[in-house]
Order: sequence, then C-alpha cells, then structure tokens
Amino acid sequence: MGKVGIDMSMSLDGFIAGPNDRPEEGLGEGGMRLHNWMFDDRSVFDRLYGDLVKDTGAVIMGRRTYDNSIIDWGGKGPLEDVPCFVLTHGPVPDADPVFTFVEDGVESALAKAQAVAGDKRIGLMGADTARQFLAAGLVDELRIHIVNVLLGEGKRLFDVLPRRVELEQTDLDSTDGVVHISYRVVR
Repeated sequence: MGKVGIDMSMSLDGFIAGPNDRPEEGLGEGGMRLHNWMFDDRSVFDRLYGDLVKDTGAVIMGRRTYDNSIIDWGGKGPLEDVPCFVLTHGPVPDADPVFTFVEDGVESALAKAQAVAGDKRIGLMGADTARQFLAAGLVDELRIHIVNVLLGEGKRLFDVLPRRVELEQTDLDSTDGVVHISYRVVR
C-alpha cells in the first residue's frame, strides 16, 4: 500500500489559508502567498516533489476544499486525472468522473483510495481532512512548507488535535523564504 501523506504550505503562525476562504478565493484573502514558492521557481517544486502526478495514486479531500477549489481546477482534479475522493455529508453534485464522493467516513475513503492507488502515494488535502486522518492514526508522513509570513488569521492546519502525535524528522531543506520539513509519523 502507498503511504498516506499530508503535504501543506503553512505560514509561520500555522495558517494554510487566509481568512474568508470561499469558491471565489479558495485560499482566502492573501492565502495564495503560501503557494507562490511553488510557481516562482519551478525547479524548486520539481526537486522537492519529483513527478507528483505520476507518484500520486489518489487524493482525499474534504467537501470544503472541493467546493472552494473546483473552479480553479477547471473541472478536473488538482492533479489532472488522479482519482479524488471527497468526504461529504451533503448532497453529491454532478462532477467530473475523477471525483468520488464518500459519505461514510475517513476509513471508507482511505479503502477506496488504496484500491485505486496501489503502491502510489495517497495525498490529503484540507485542514479538517488532515486532522481527521491524524486522529484516526491513518497518516504515514507529513511534509510542511513553512513560508516566511505571519498571516494572523485564516484556517489553521493543527488547530485542535484530539490526541498527541509523535513525529520523526526525516528531511530538512530550505529555499528562498521557505523551510521544507518532512516527518514520519511514529506509531
């Protein structure tokens, strides 16, 4: 089975999106600042991620991430045709076949993602989804990209965790204004 990973850009004060995130501004006000490093120098992205589309077998996200980002993705998924599983409690919209809506929890979403991903990585998107998977003990690794900005408000990644999670640092790197830290979840 492929590893389940959280991979997020985050402000130094812990935010992964700015305030007032919504479909017209999926990362909130000023939130794109957290991701500029990926686009400013493509060689940095390629060095850190390799071929992200080829290496990722599935993506699991929350409904809020889907609703806020589908416009930006142009009707496809965040990684082109990589299968996406959307955790939801609400009505299921008509969507591109790359999206499967899962109404029966994180374990079910993970089983569905593992079935299509094989040995490839499964990526998690969204703060709430990441926290739910951490709480359930289903995360293998974290890559956090700490950007040199204090947003002051927005959506925090680790706002409230229901239990302690021990981590082992596996890598540390820095690029212009961003510190990249990788961890393995200790079980």
